[in-house]
Amino acid sequence: MTNTSDPIQQDLLTQELTQDGILRLTMNDKKRRNALSEEMMADLSESINQASTNNAVRVIVIAANGPAFCSGHDLKQMSAGRNSADNGHKYFTEAFSMCSALMQLITNNPKPVIAEVSGVAAAAGCQLVACCDLAIASESARFVTPGVNIGLFCSTPMVALSRNVSNKAAMEMLLTGEMVDSEKAEHIGLVNRVVEDNNLTESTMTMAKLIASKSSMTLKTGKQAFYKQKEMSLSDAYDYTSSVMVENMLKIDAQEGIDAFIEKRQPIWQNE
Repeated sequence: MTNTSDPIQQDLLTQELTQDGILRLTMNDKKRRNALSEEMMADLSESINQASTNNAVRVIVIAANGPAFCSGHDLKQMSAGRNSADNGHKYFTEAFSMCSALMQLITNNPKPVIAEVSGVAAAAGCQLVACCDLAIASESARFVTPGVNIGLFCSTPMVALSRNVSNKAAMEMLLTGEMVDSEKAEHIGLVNRVVEDNNLTESTMTMAKLIASKSSMTLKTGKQAFYKQKEMSLSDAYDYTSSVMVENMLKIDAQEGIDAFIEKRQPIWQNE
C-alpha cells in the first residue's frame, strides 16, 4: 500500500493513505448506489484485512461517492442467484456468510474504523454503519432497514443495529422499514455526531487524526477489550478488564504516557 495523499483507483473502491496514517476506503460504485455486491464485499474485506497488519495504518475511514452511502445487498445479484437447482440456497448462504464475515472483520480489526456517512445507508448499508466503531453523518444522511417492505426481514443488519441502539429504537426501524433522518440517528446512538454536508469529510478527518495521534498499541488493546467485555457478565467483565489493565500498564507506551503526563510534555509513542 502506497503512503500518499493521492487516491489510487481500484475497481469499486478508492484507497488513500494519508501521512497521518488514516486509510480512507471510499466506495465508488455510483451506478449500483454502492451496493454490497459480491465484488464490493470482496474489495472491502481485502482492504480491511490488509490494513489490520499494516503498521502504517492507524485509523480506517469508510466513505462513499454518489447519492448513497450504501444501498445494502445487490438485489439483482440476489435474484439471479435463484437460478439454480436448489433455488439459490447455496448462493444465499454464501452471500450472507460473506457479508457477516465482512462486518466481523470491521469489529475484529485492531484499528479503529469510522463511517463517514452521506446519502442513504439502507439495510446492509445501515448494518455497515452500525458495525463501525464510530460514525459521523451529514445532515442529509438517512438510515433505513427496509427489508420488511419486500418480505425479507433485515435479520443480519439487526445484529449490529441492536448492539448500538436501544431495543425499541431498533425494533421500530426493523418493523416499520421507515427512513430515519440524521438527527434521530444521532439521538438513538446510531451515529456519534451530525455535521453540515459540506463539512463531513473535514469533521471525519479531524476525529480520525485525533485518534491516530494515540498509541496504536493502546487503541488495539482498548478496542479488543471493549467488544469482548460487552458479551460478559458484570463480574467477568471486571475480572477480564482488570487483567487487561495490568498487561497494559506493563507496556512501554503506558510507562511513556504516564511519564509524559507527570513531566508535562507530549509522549513519544513506540506503539508497543
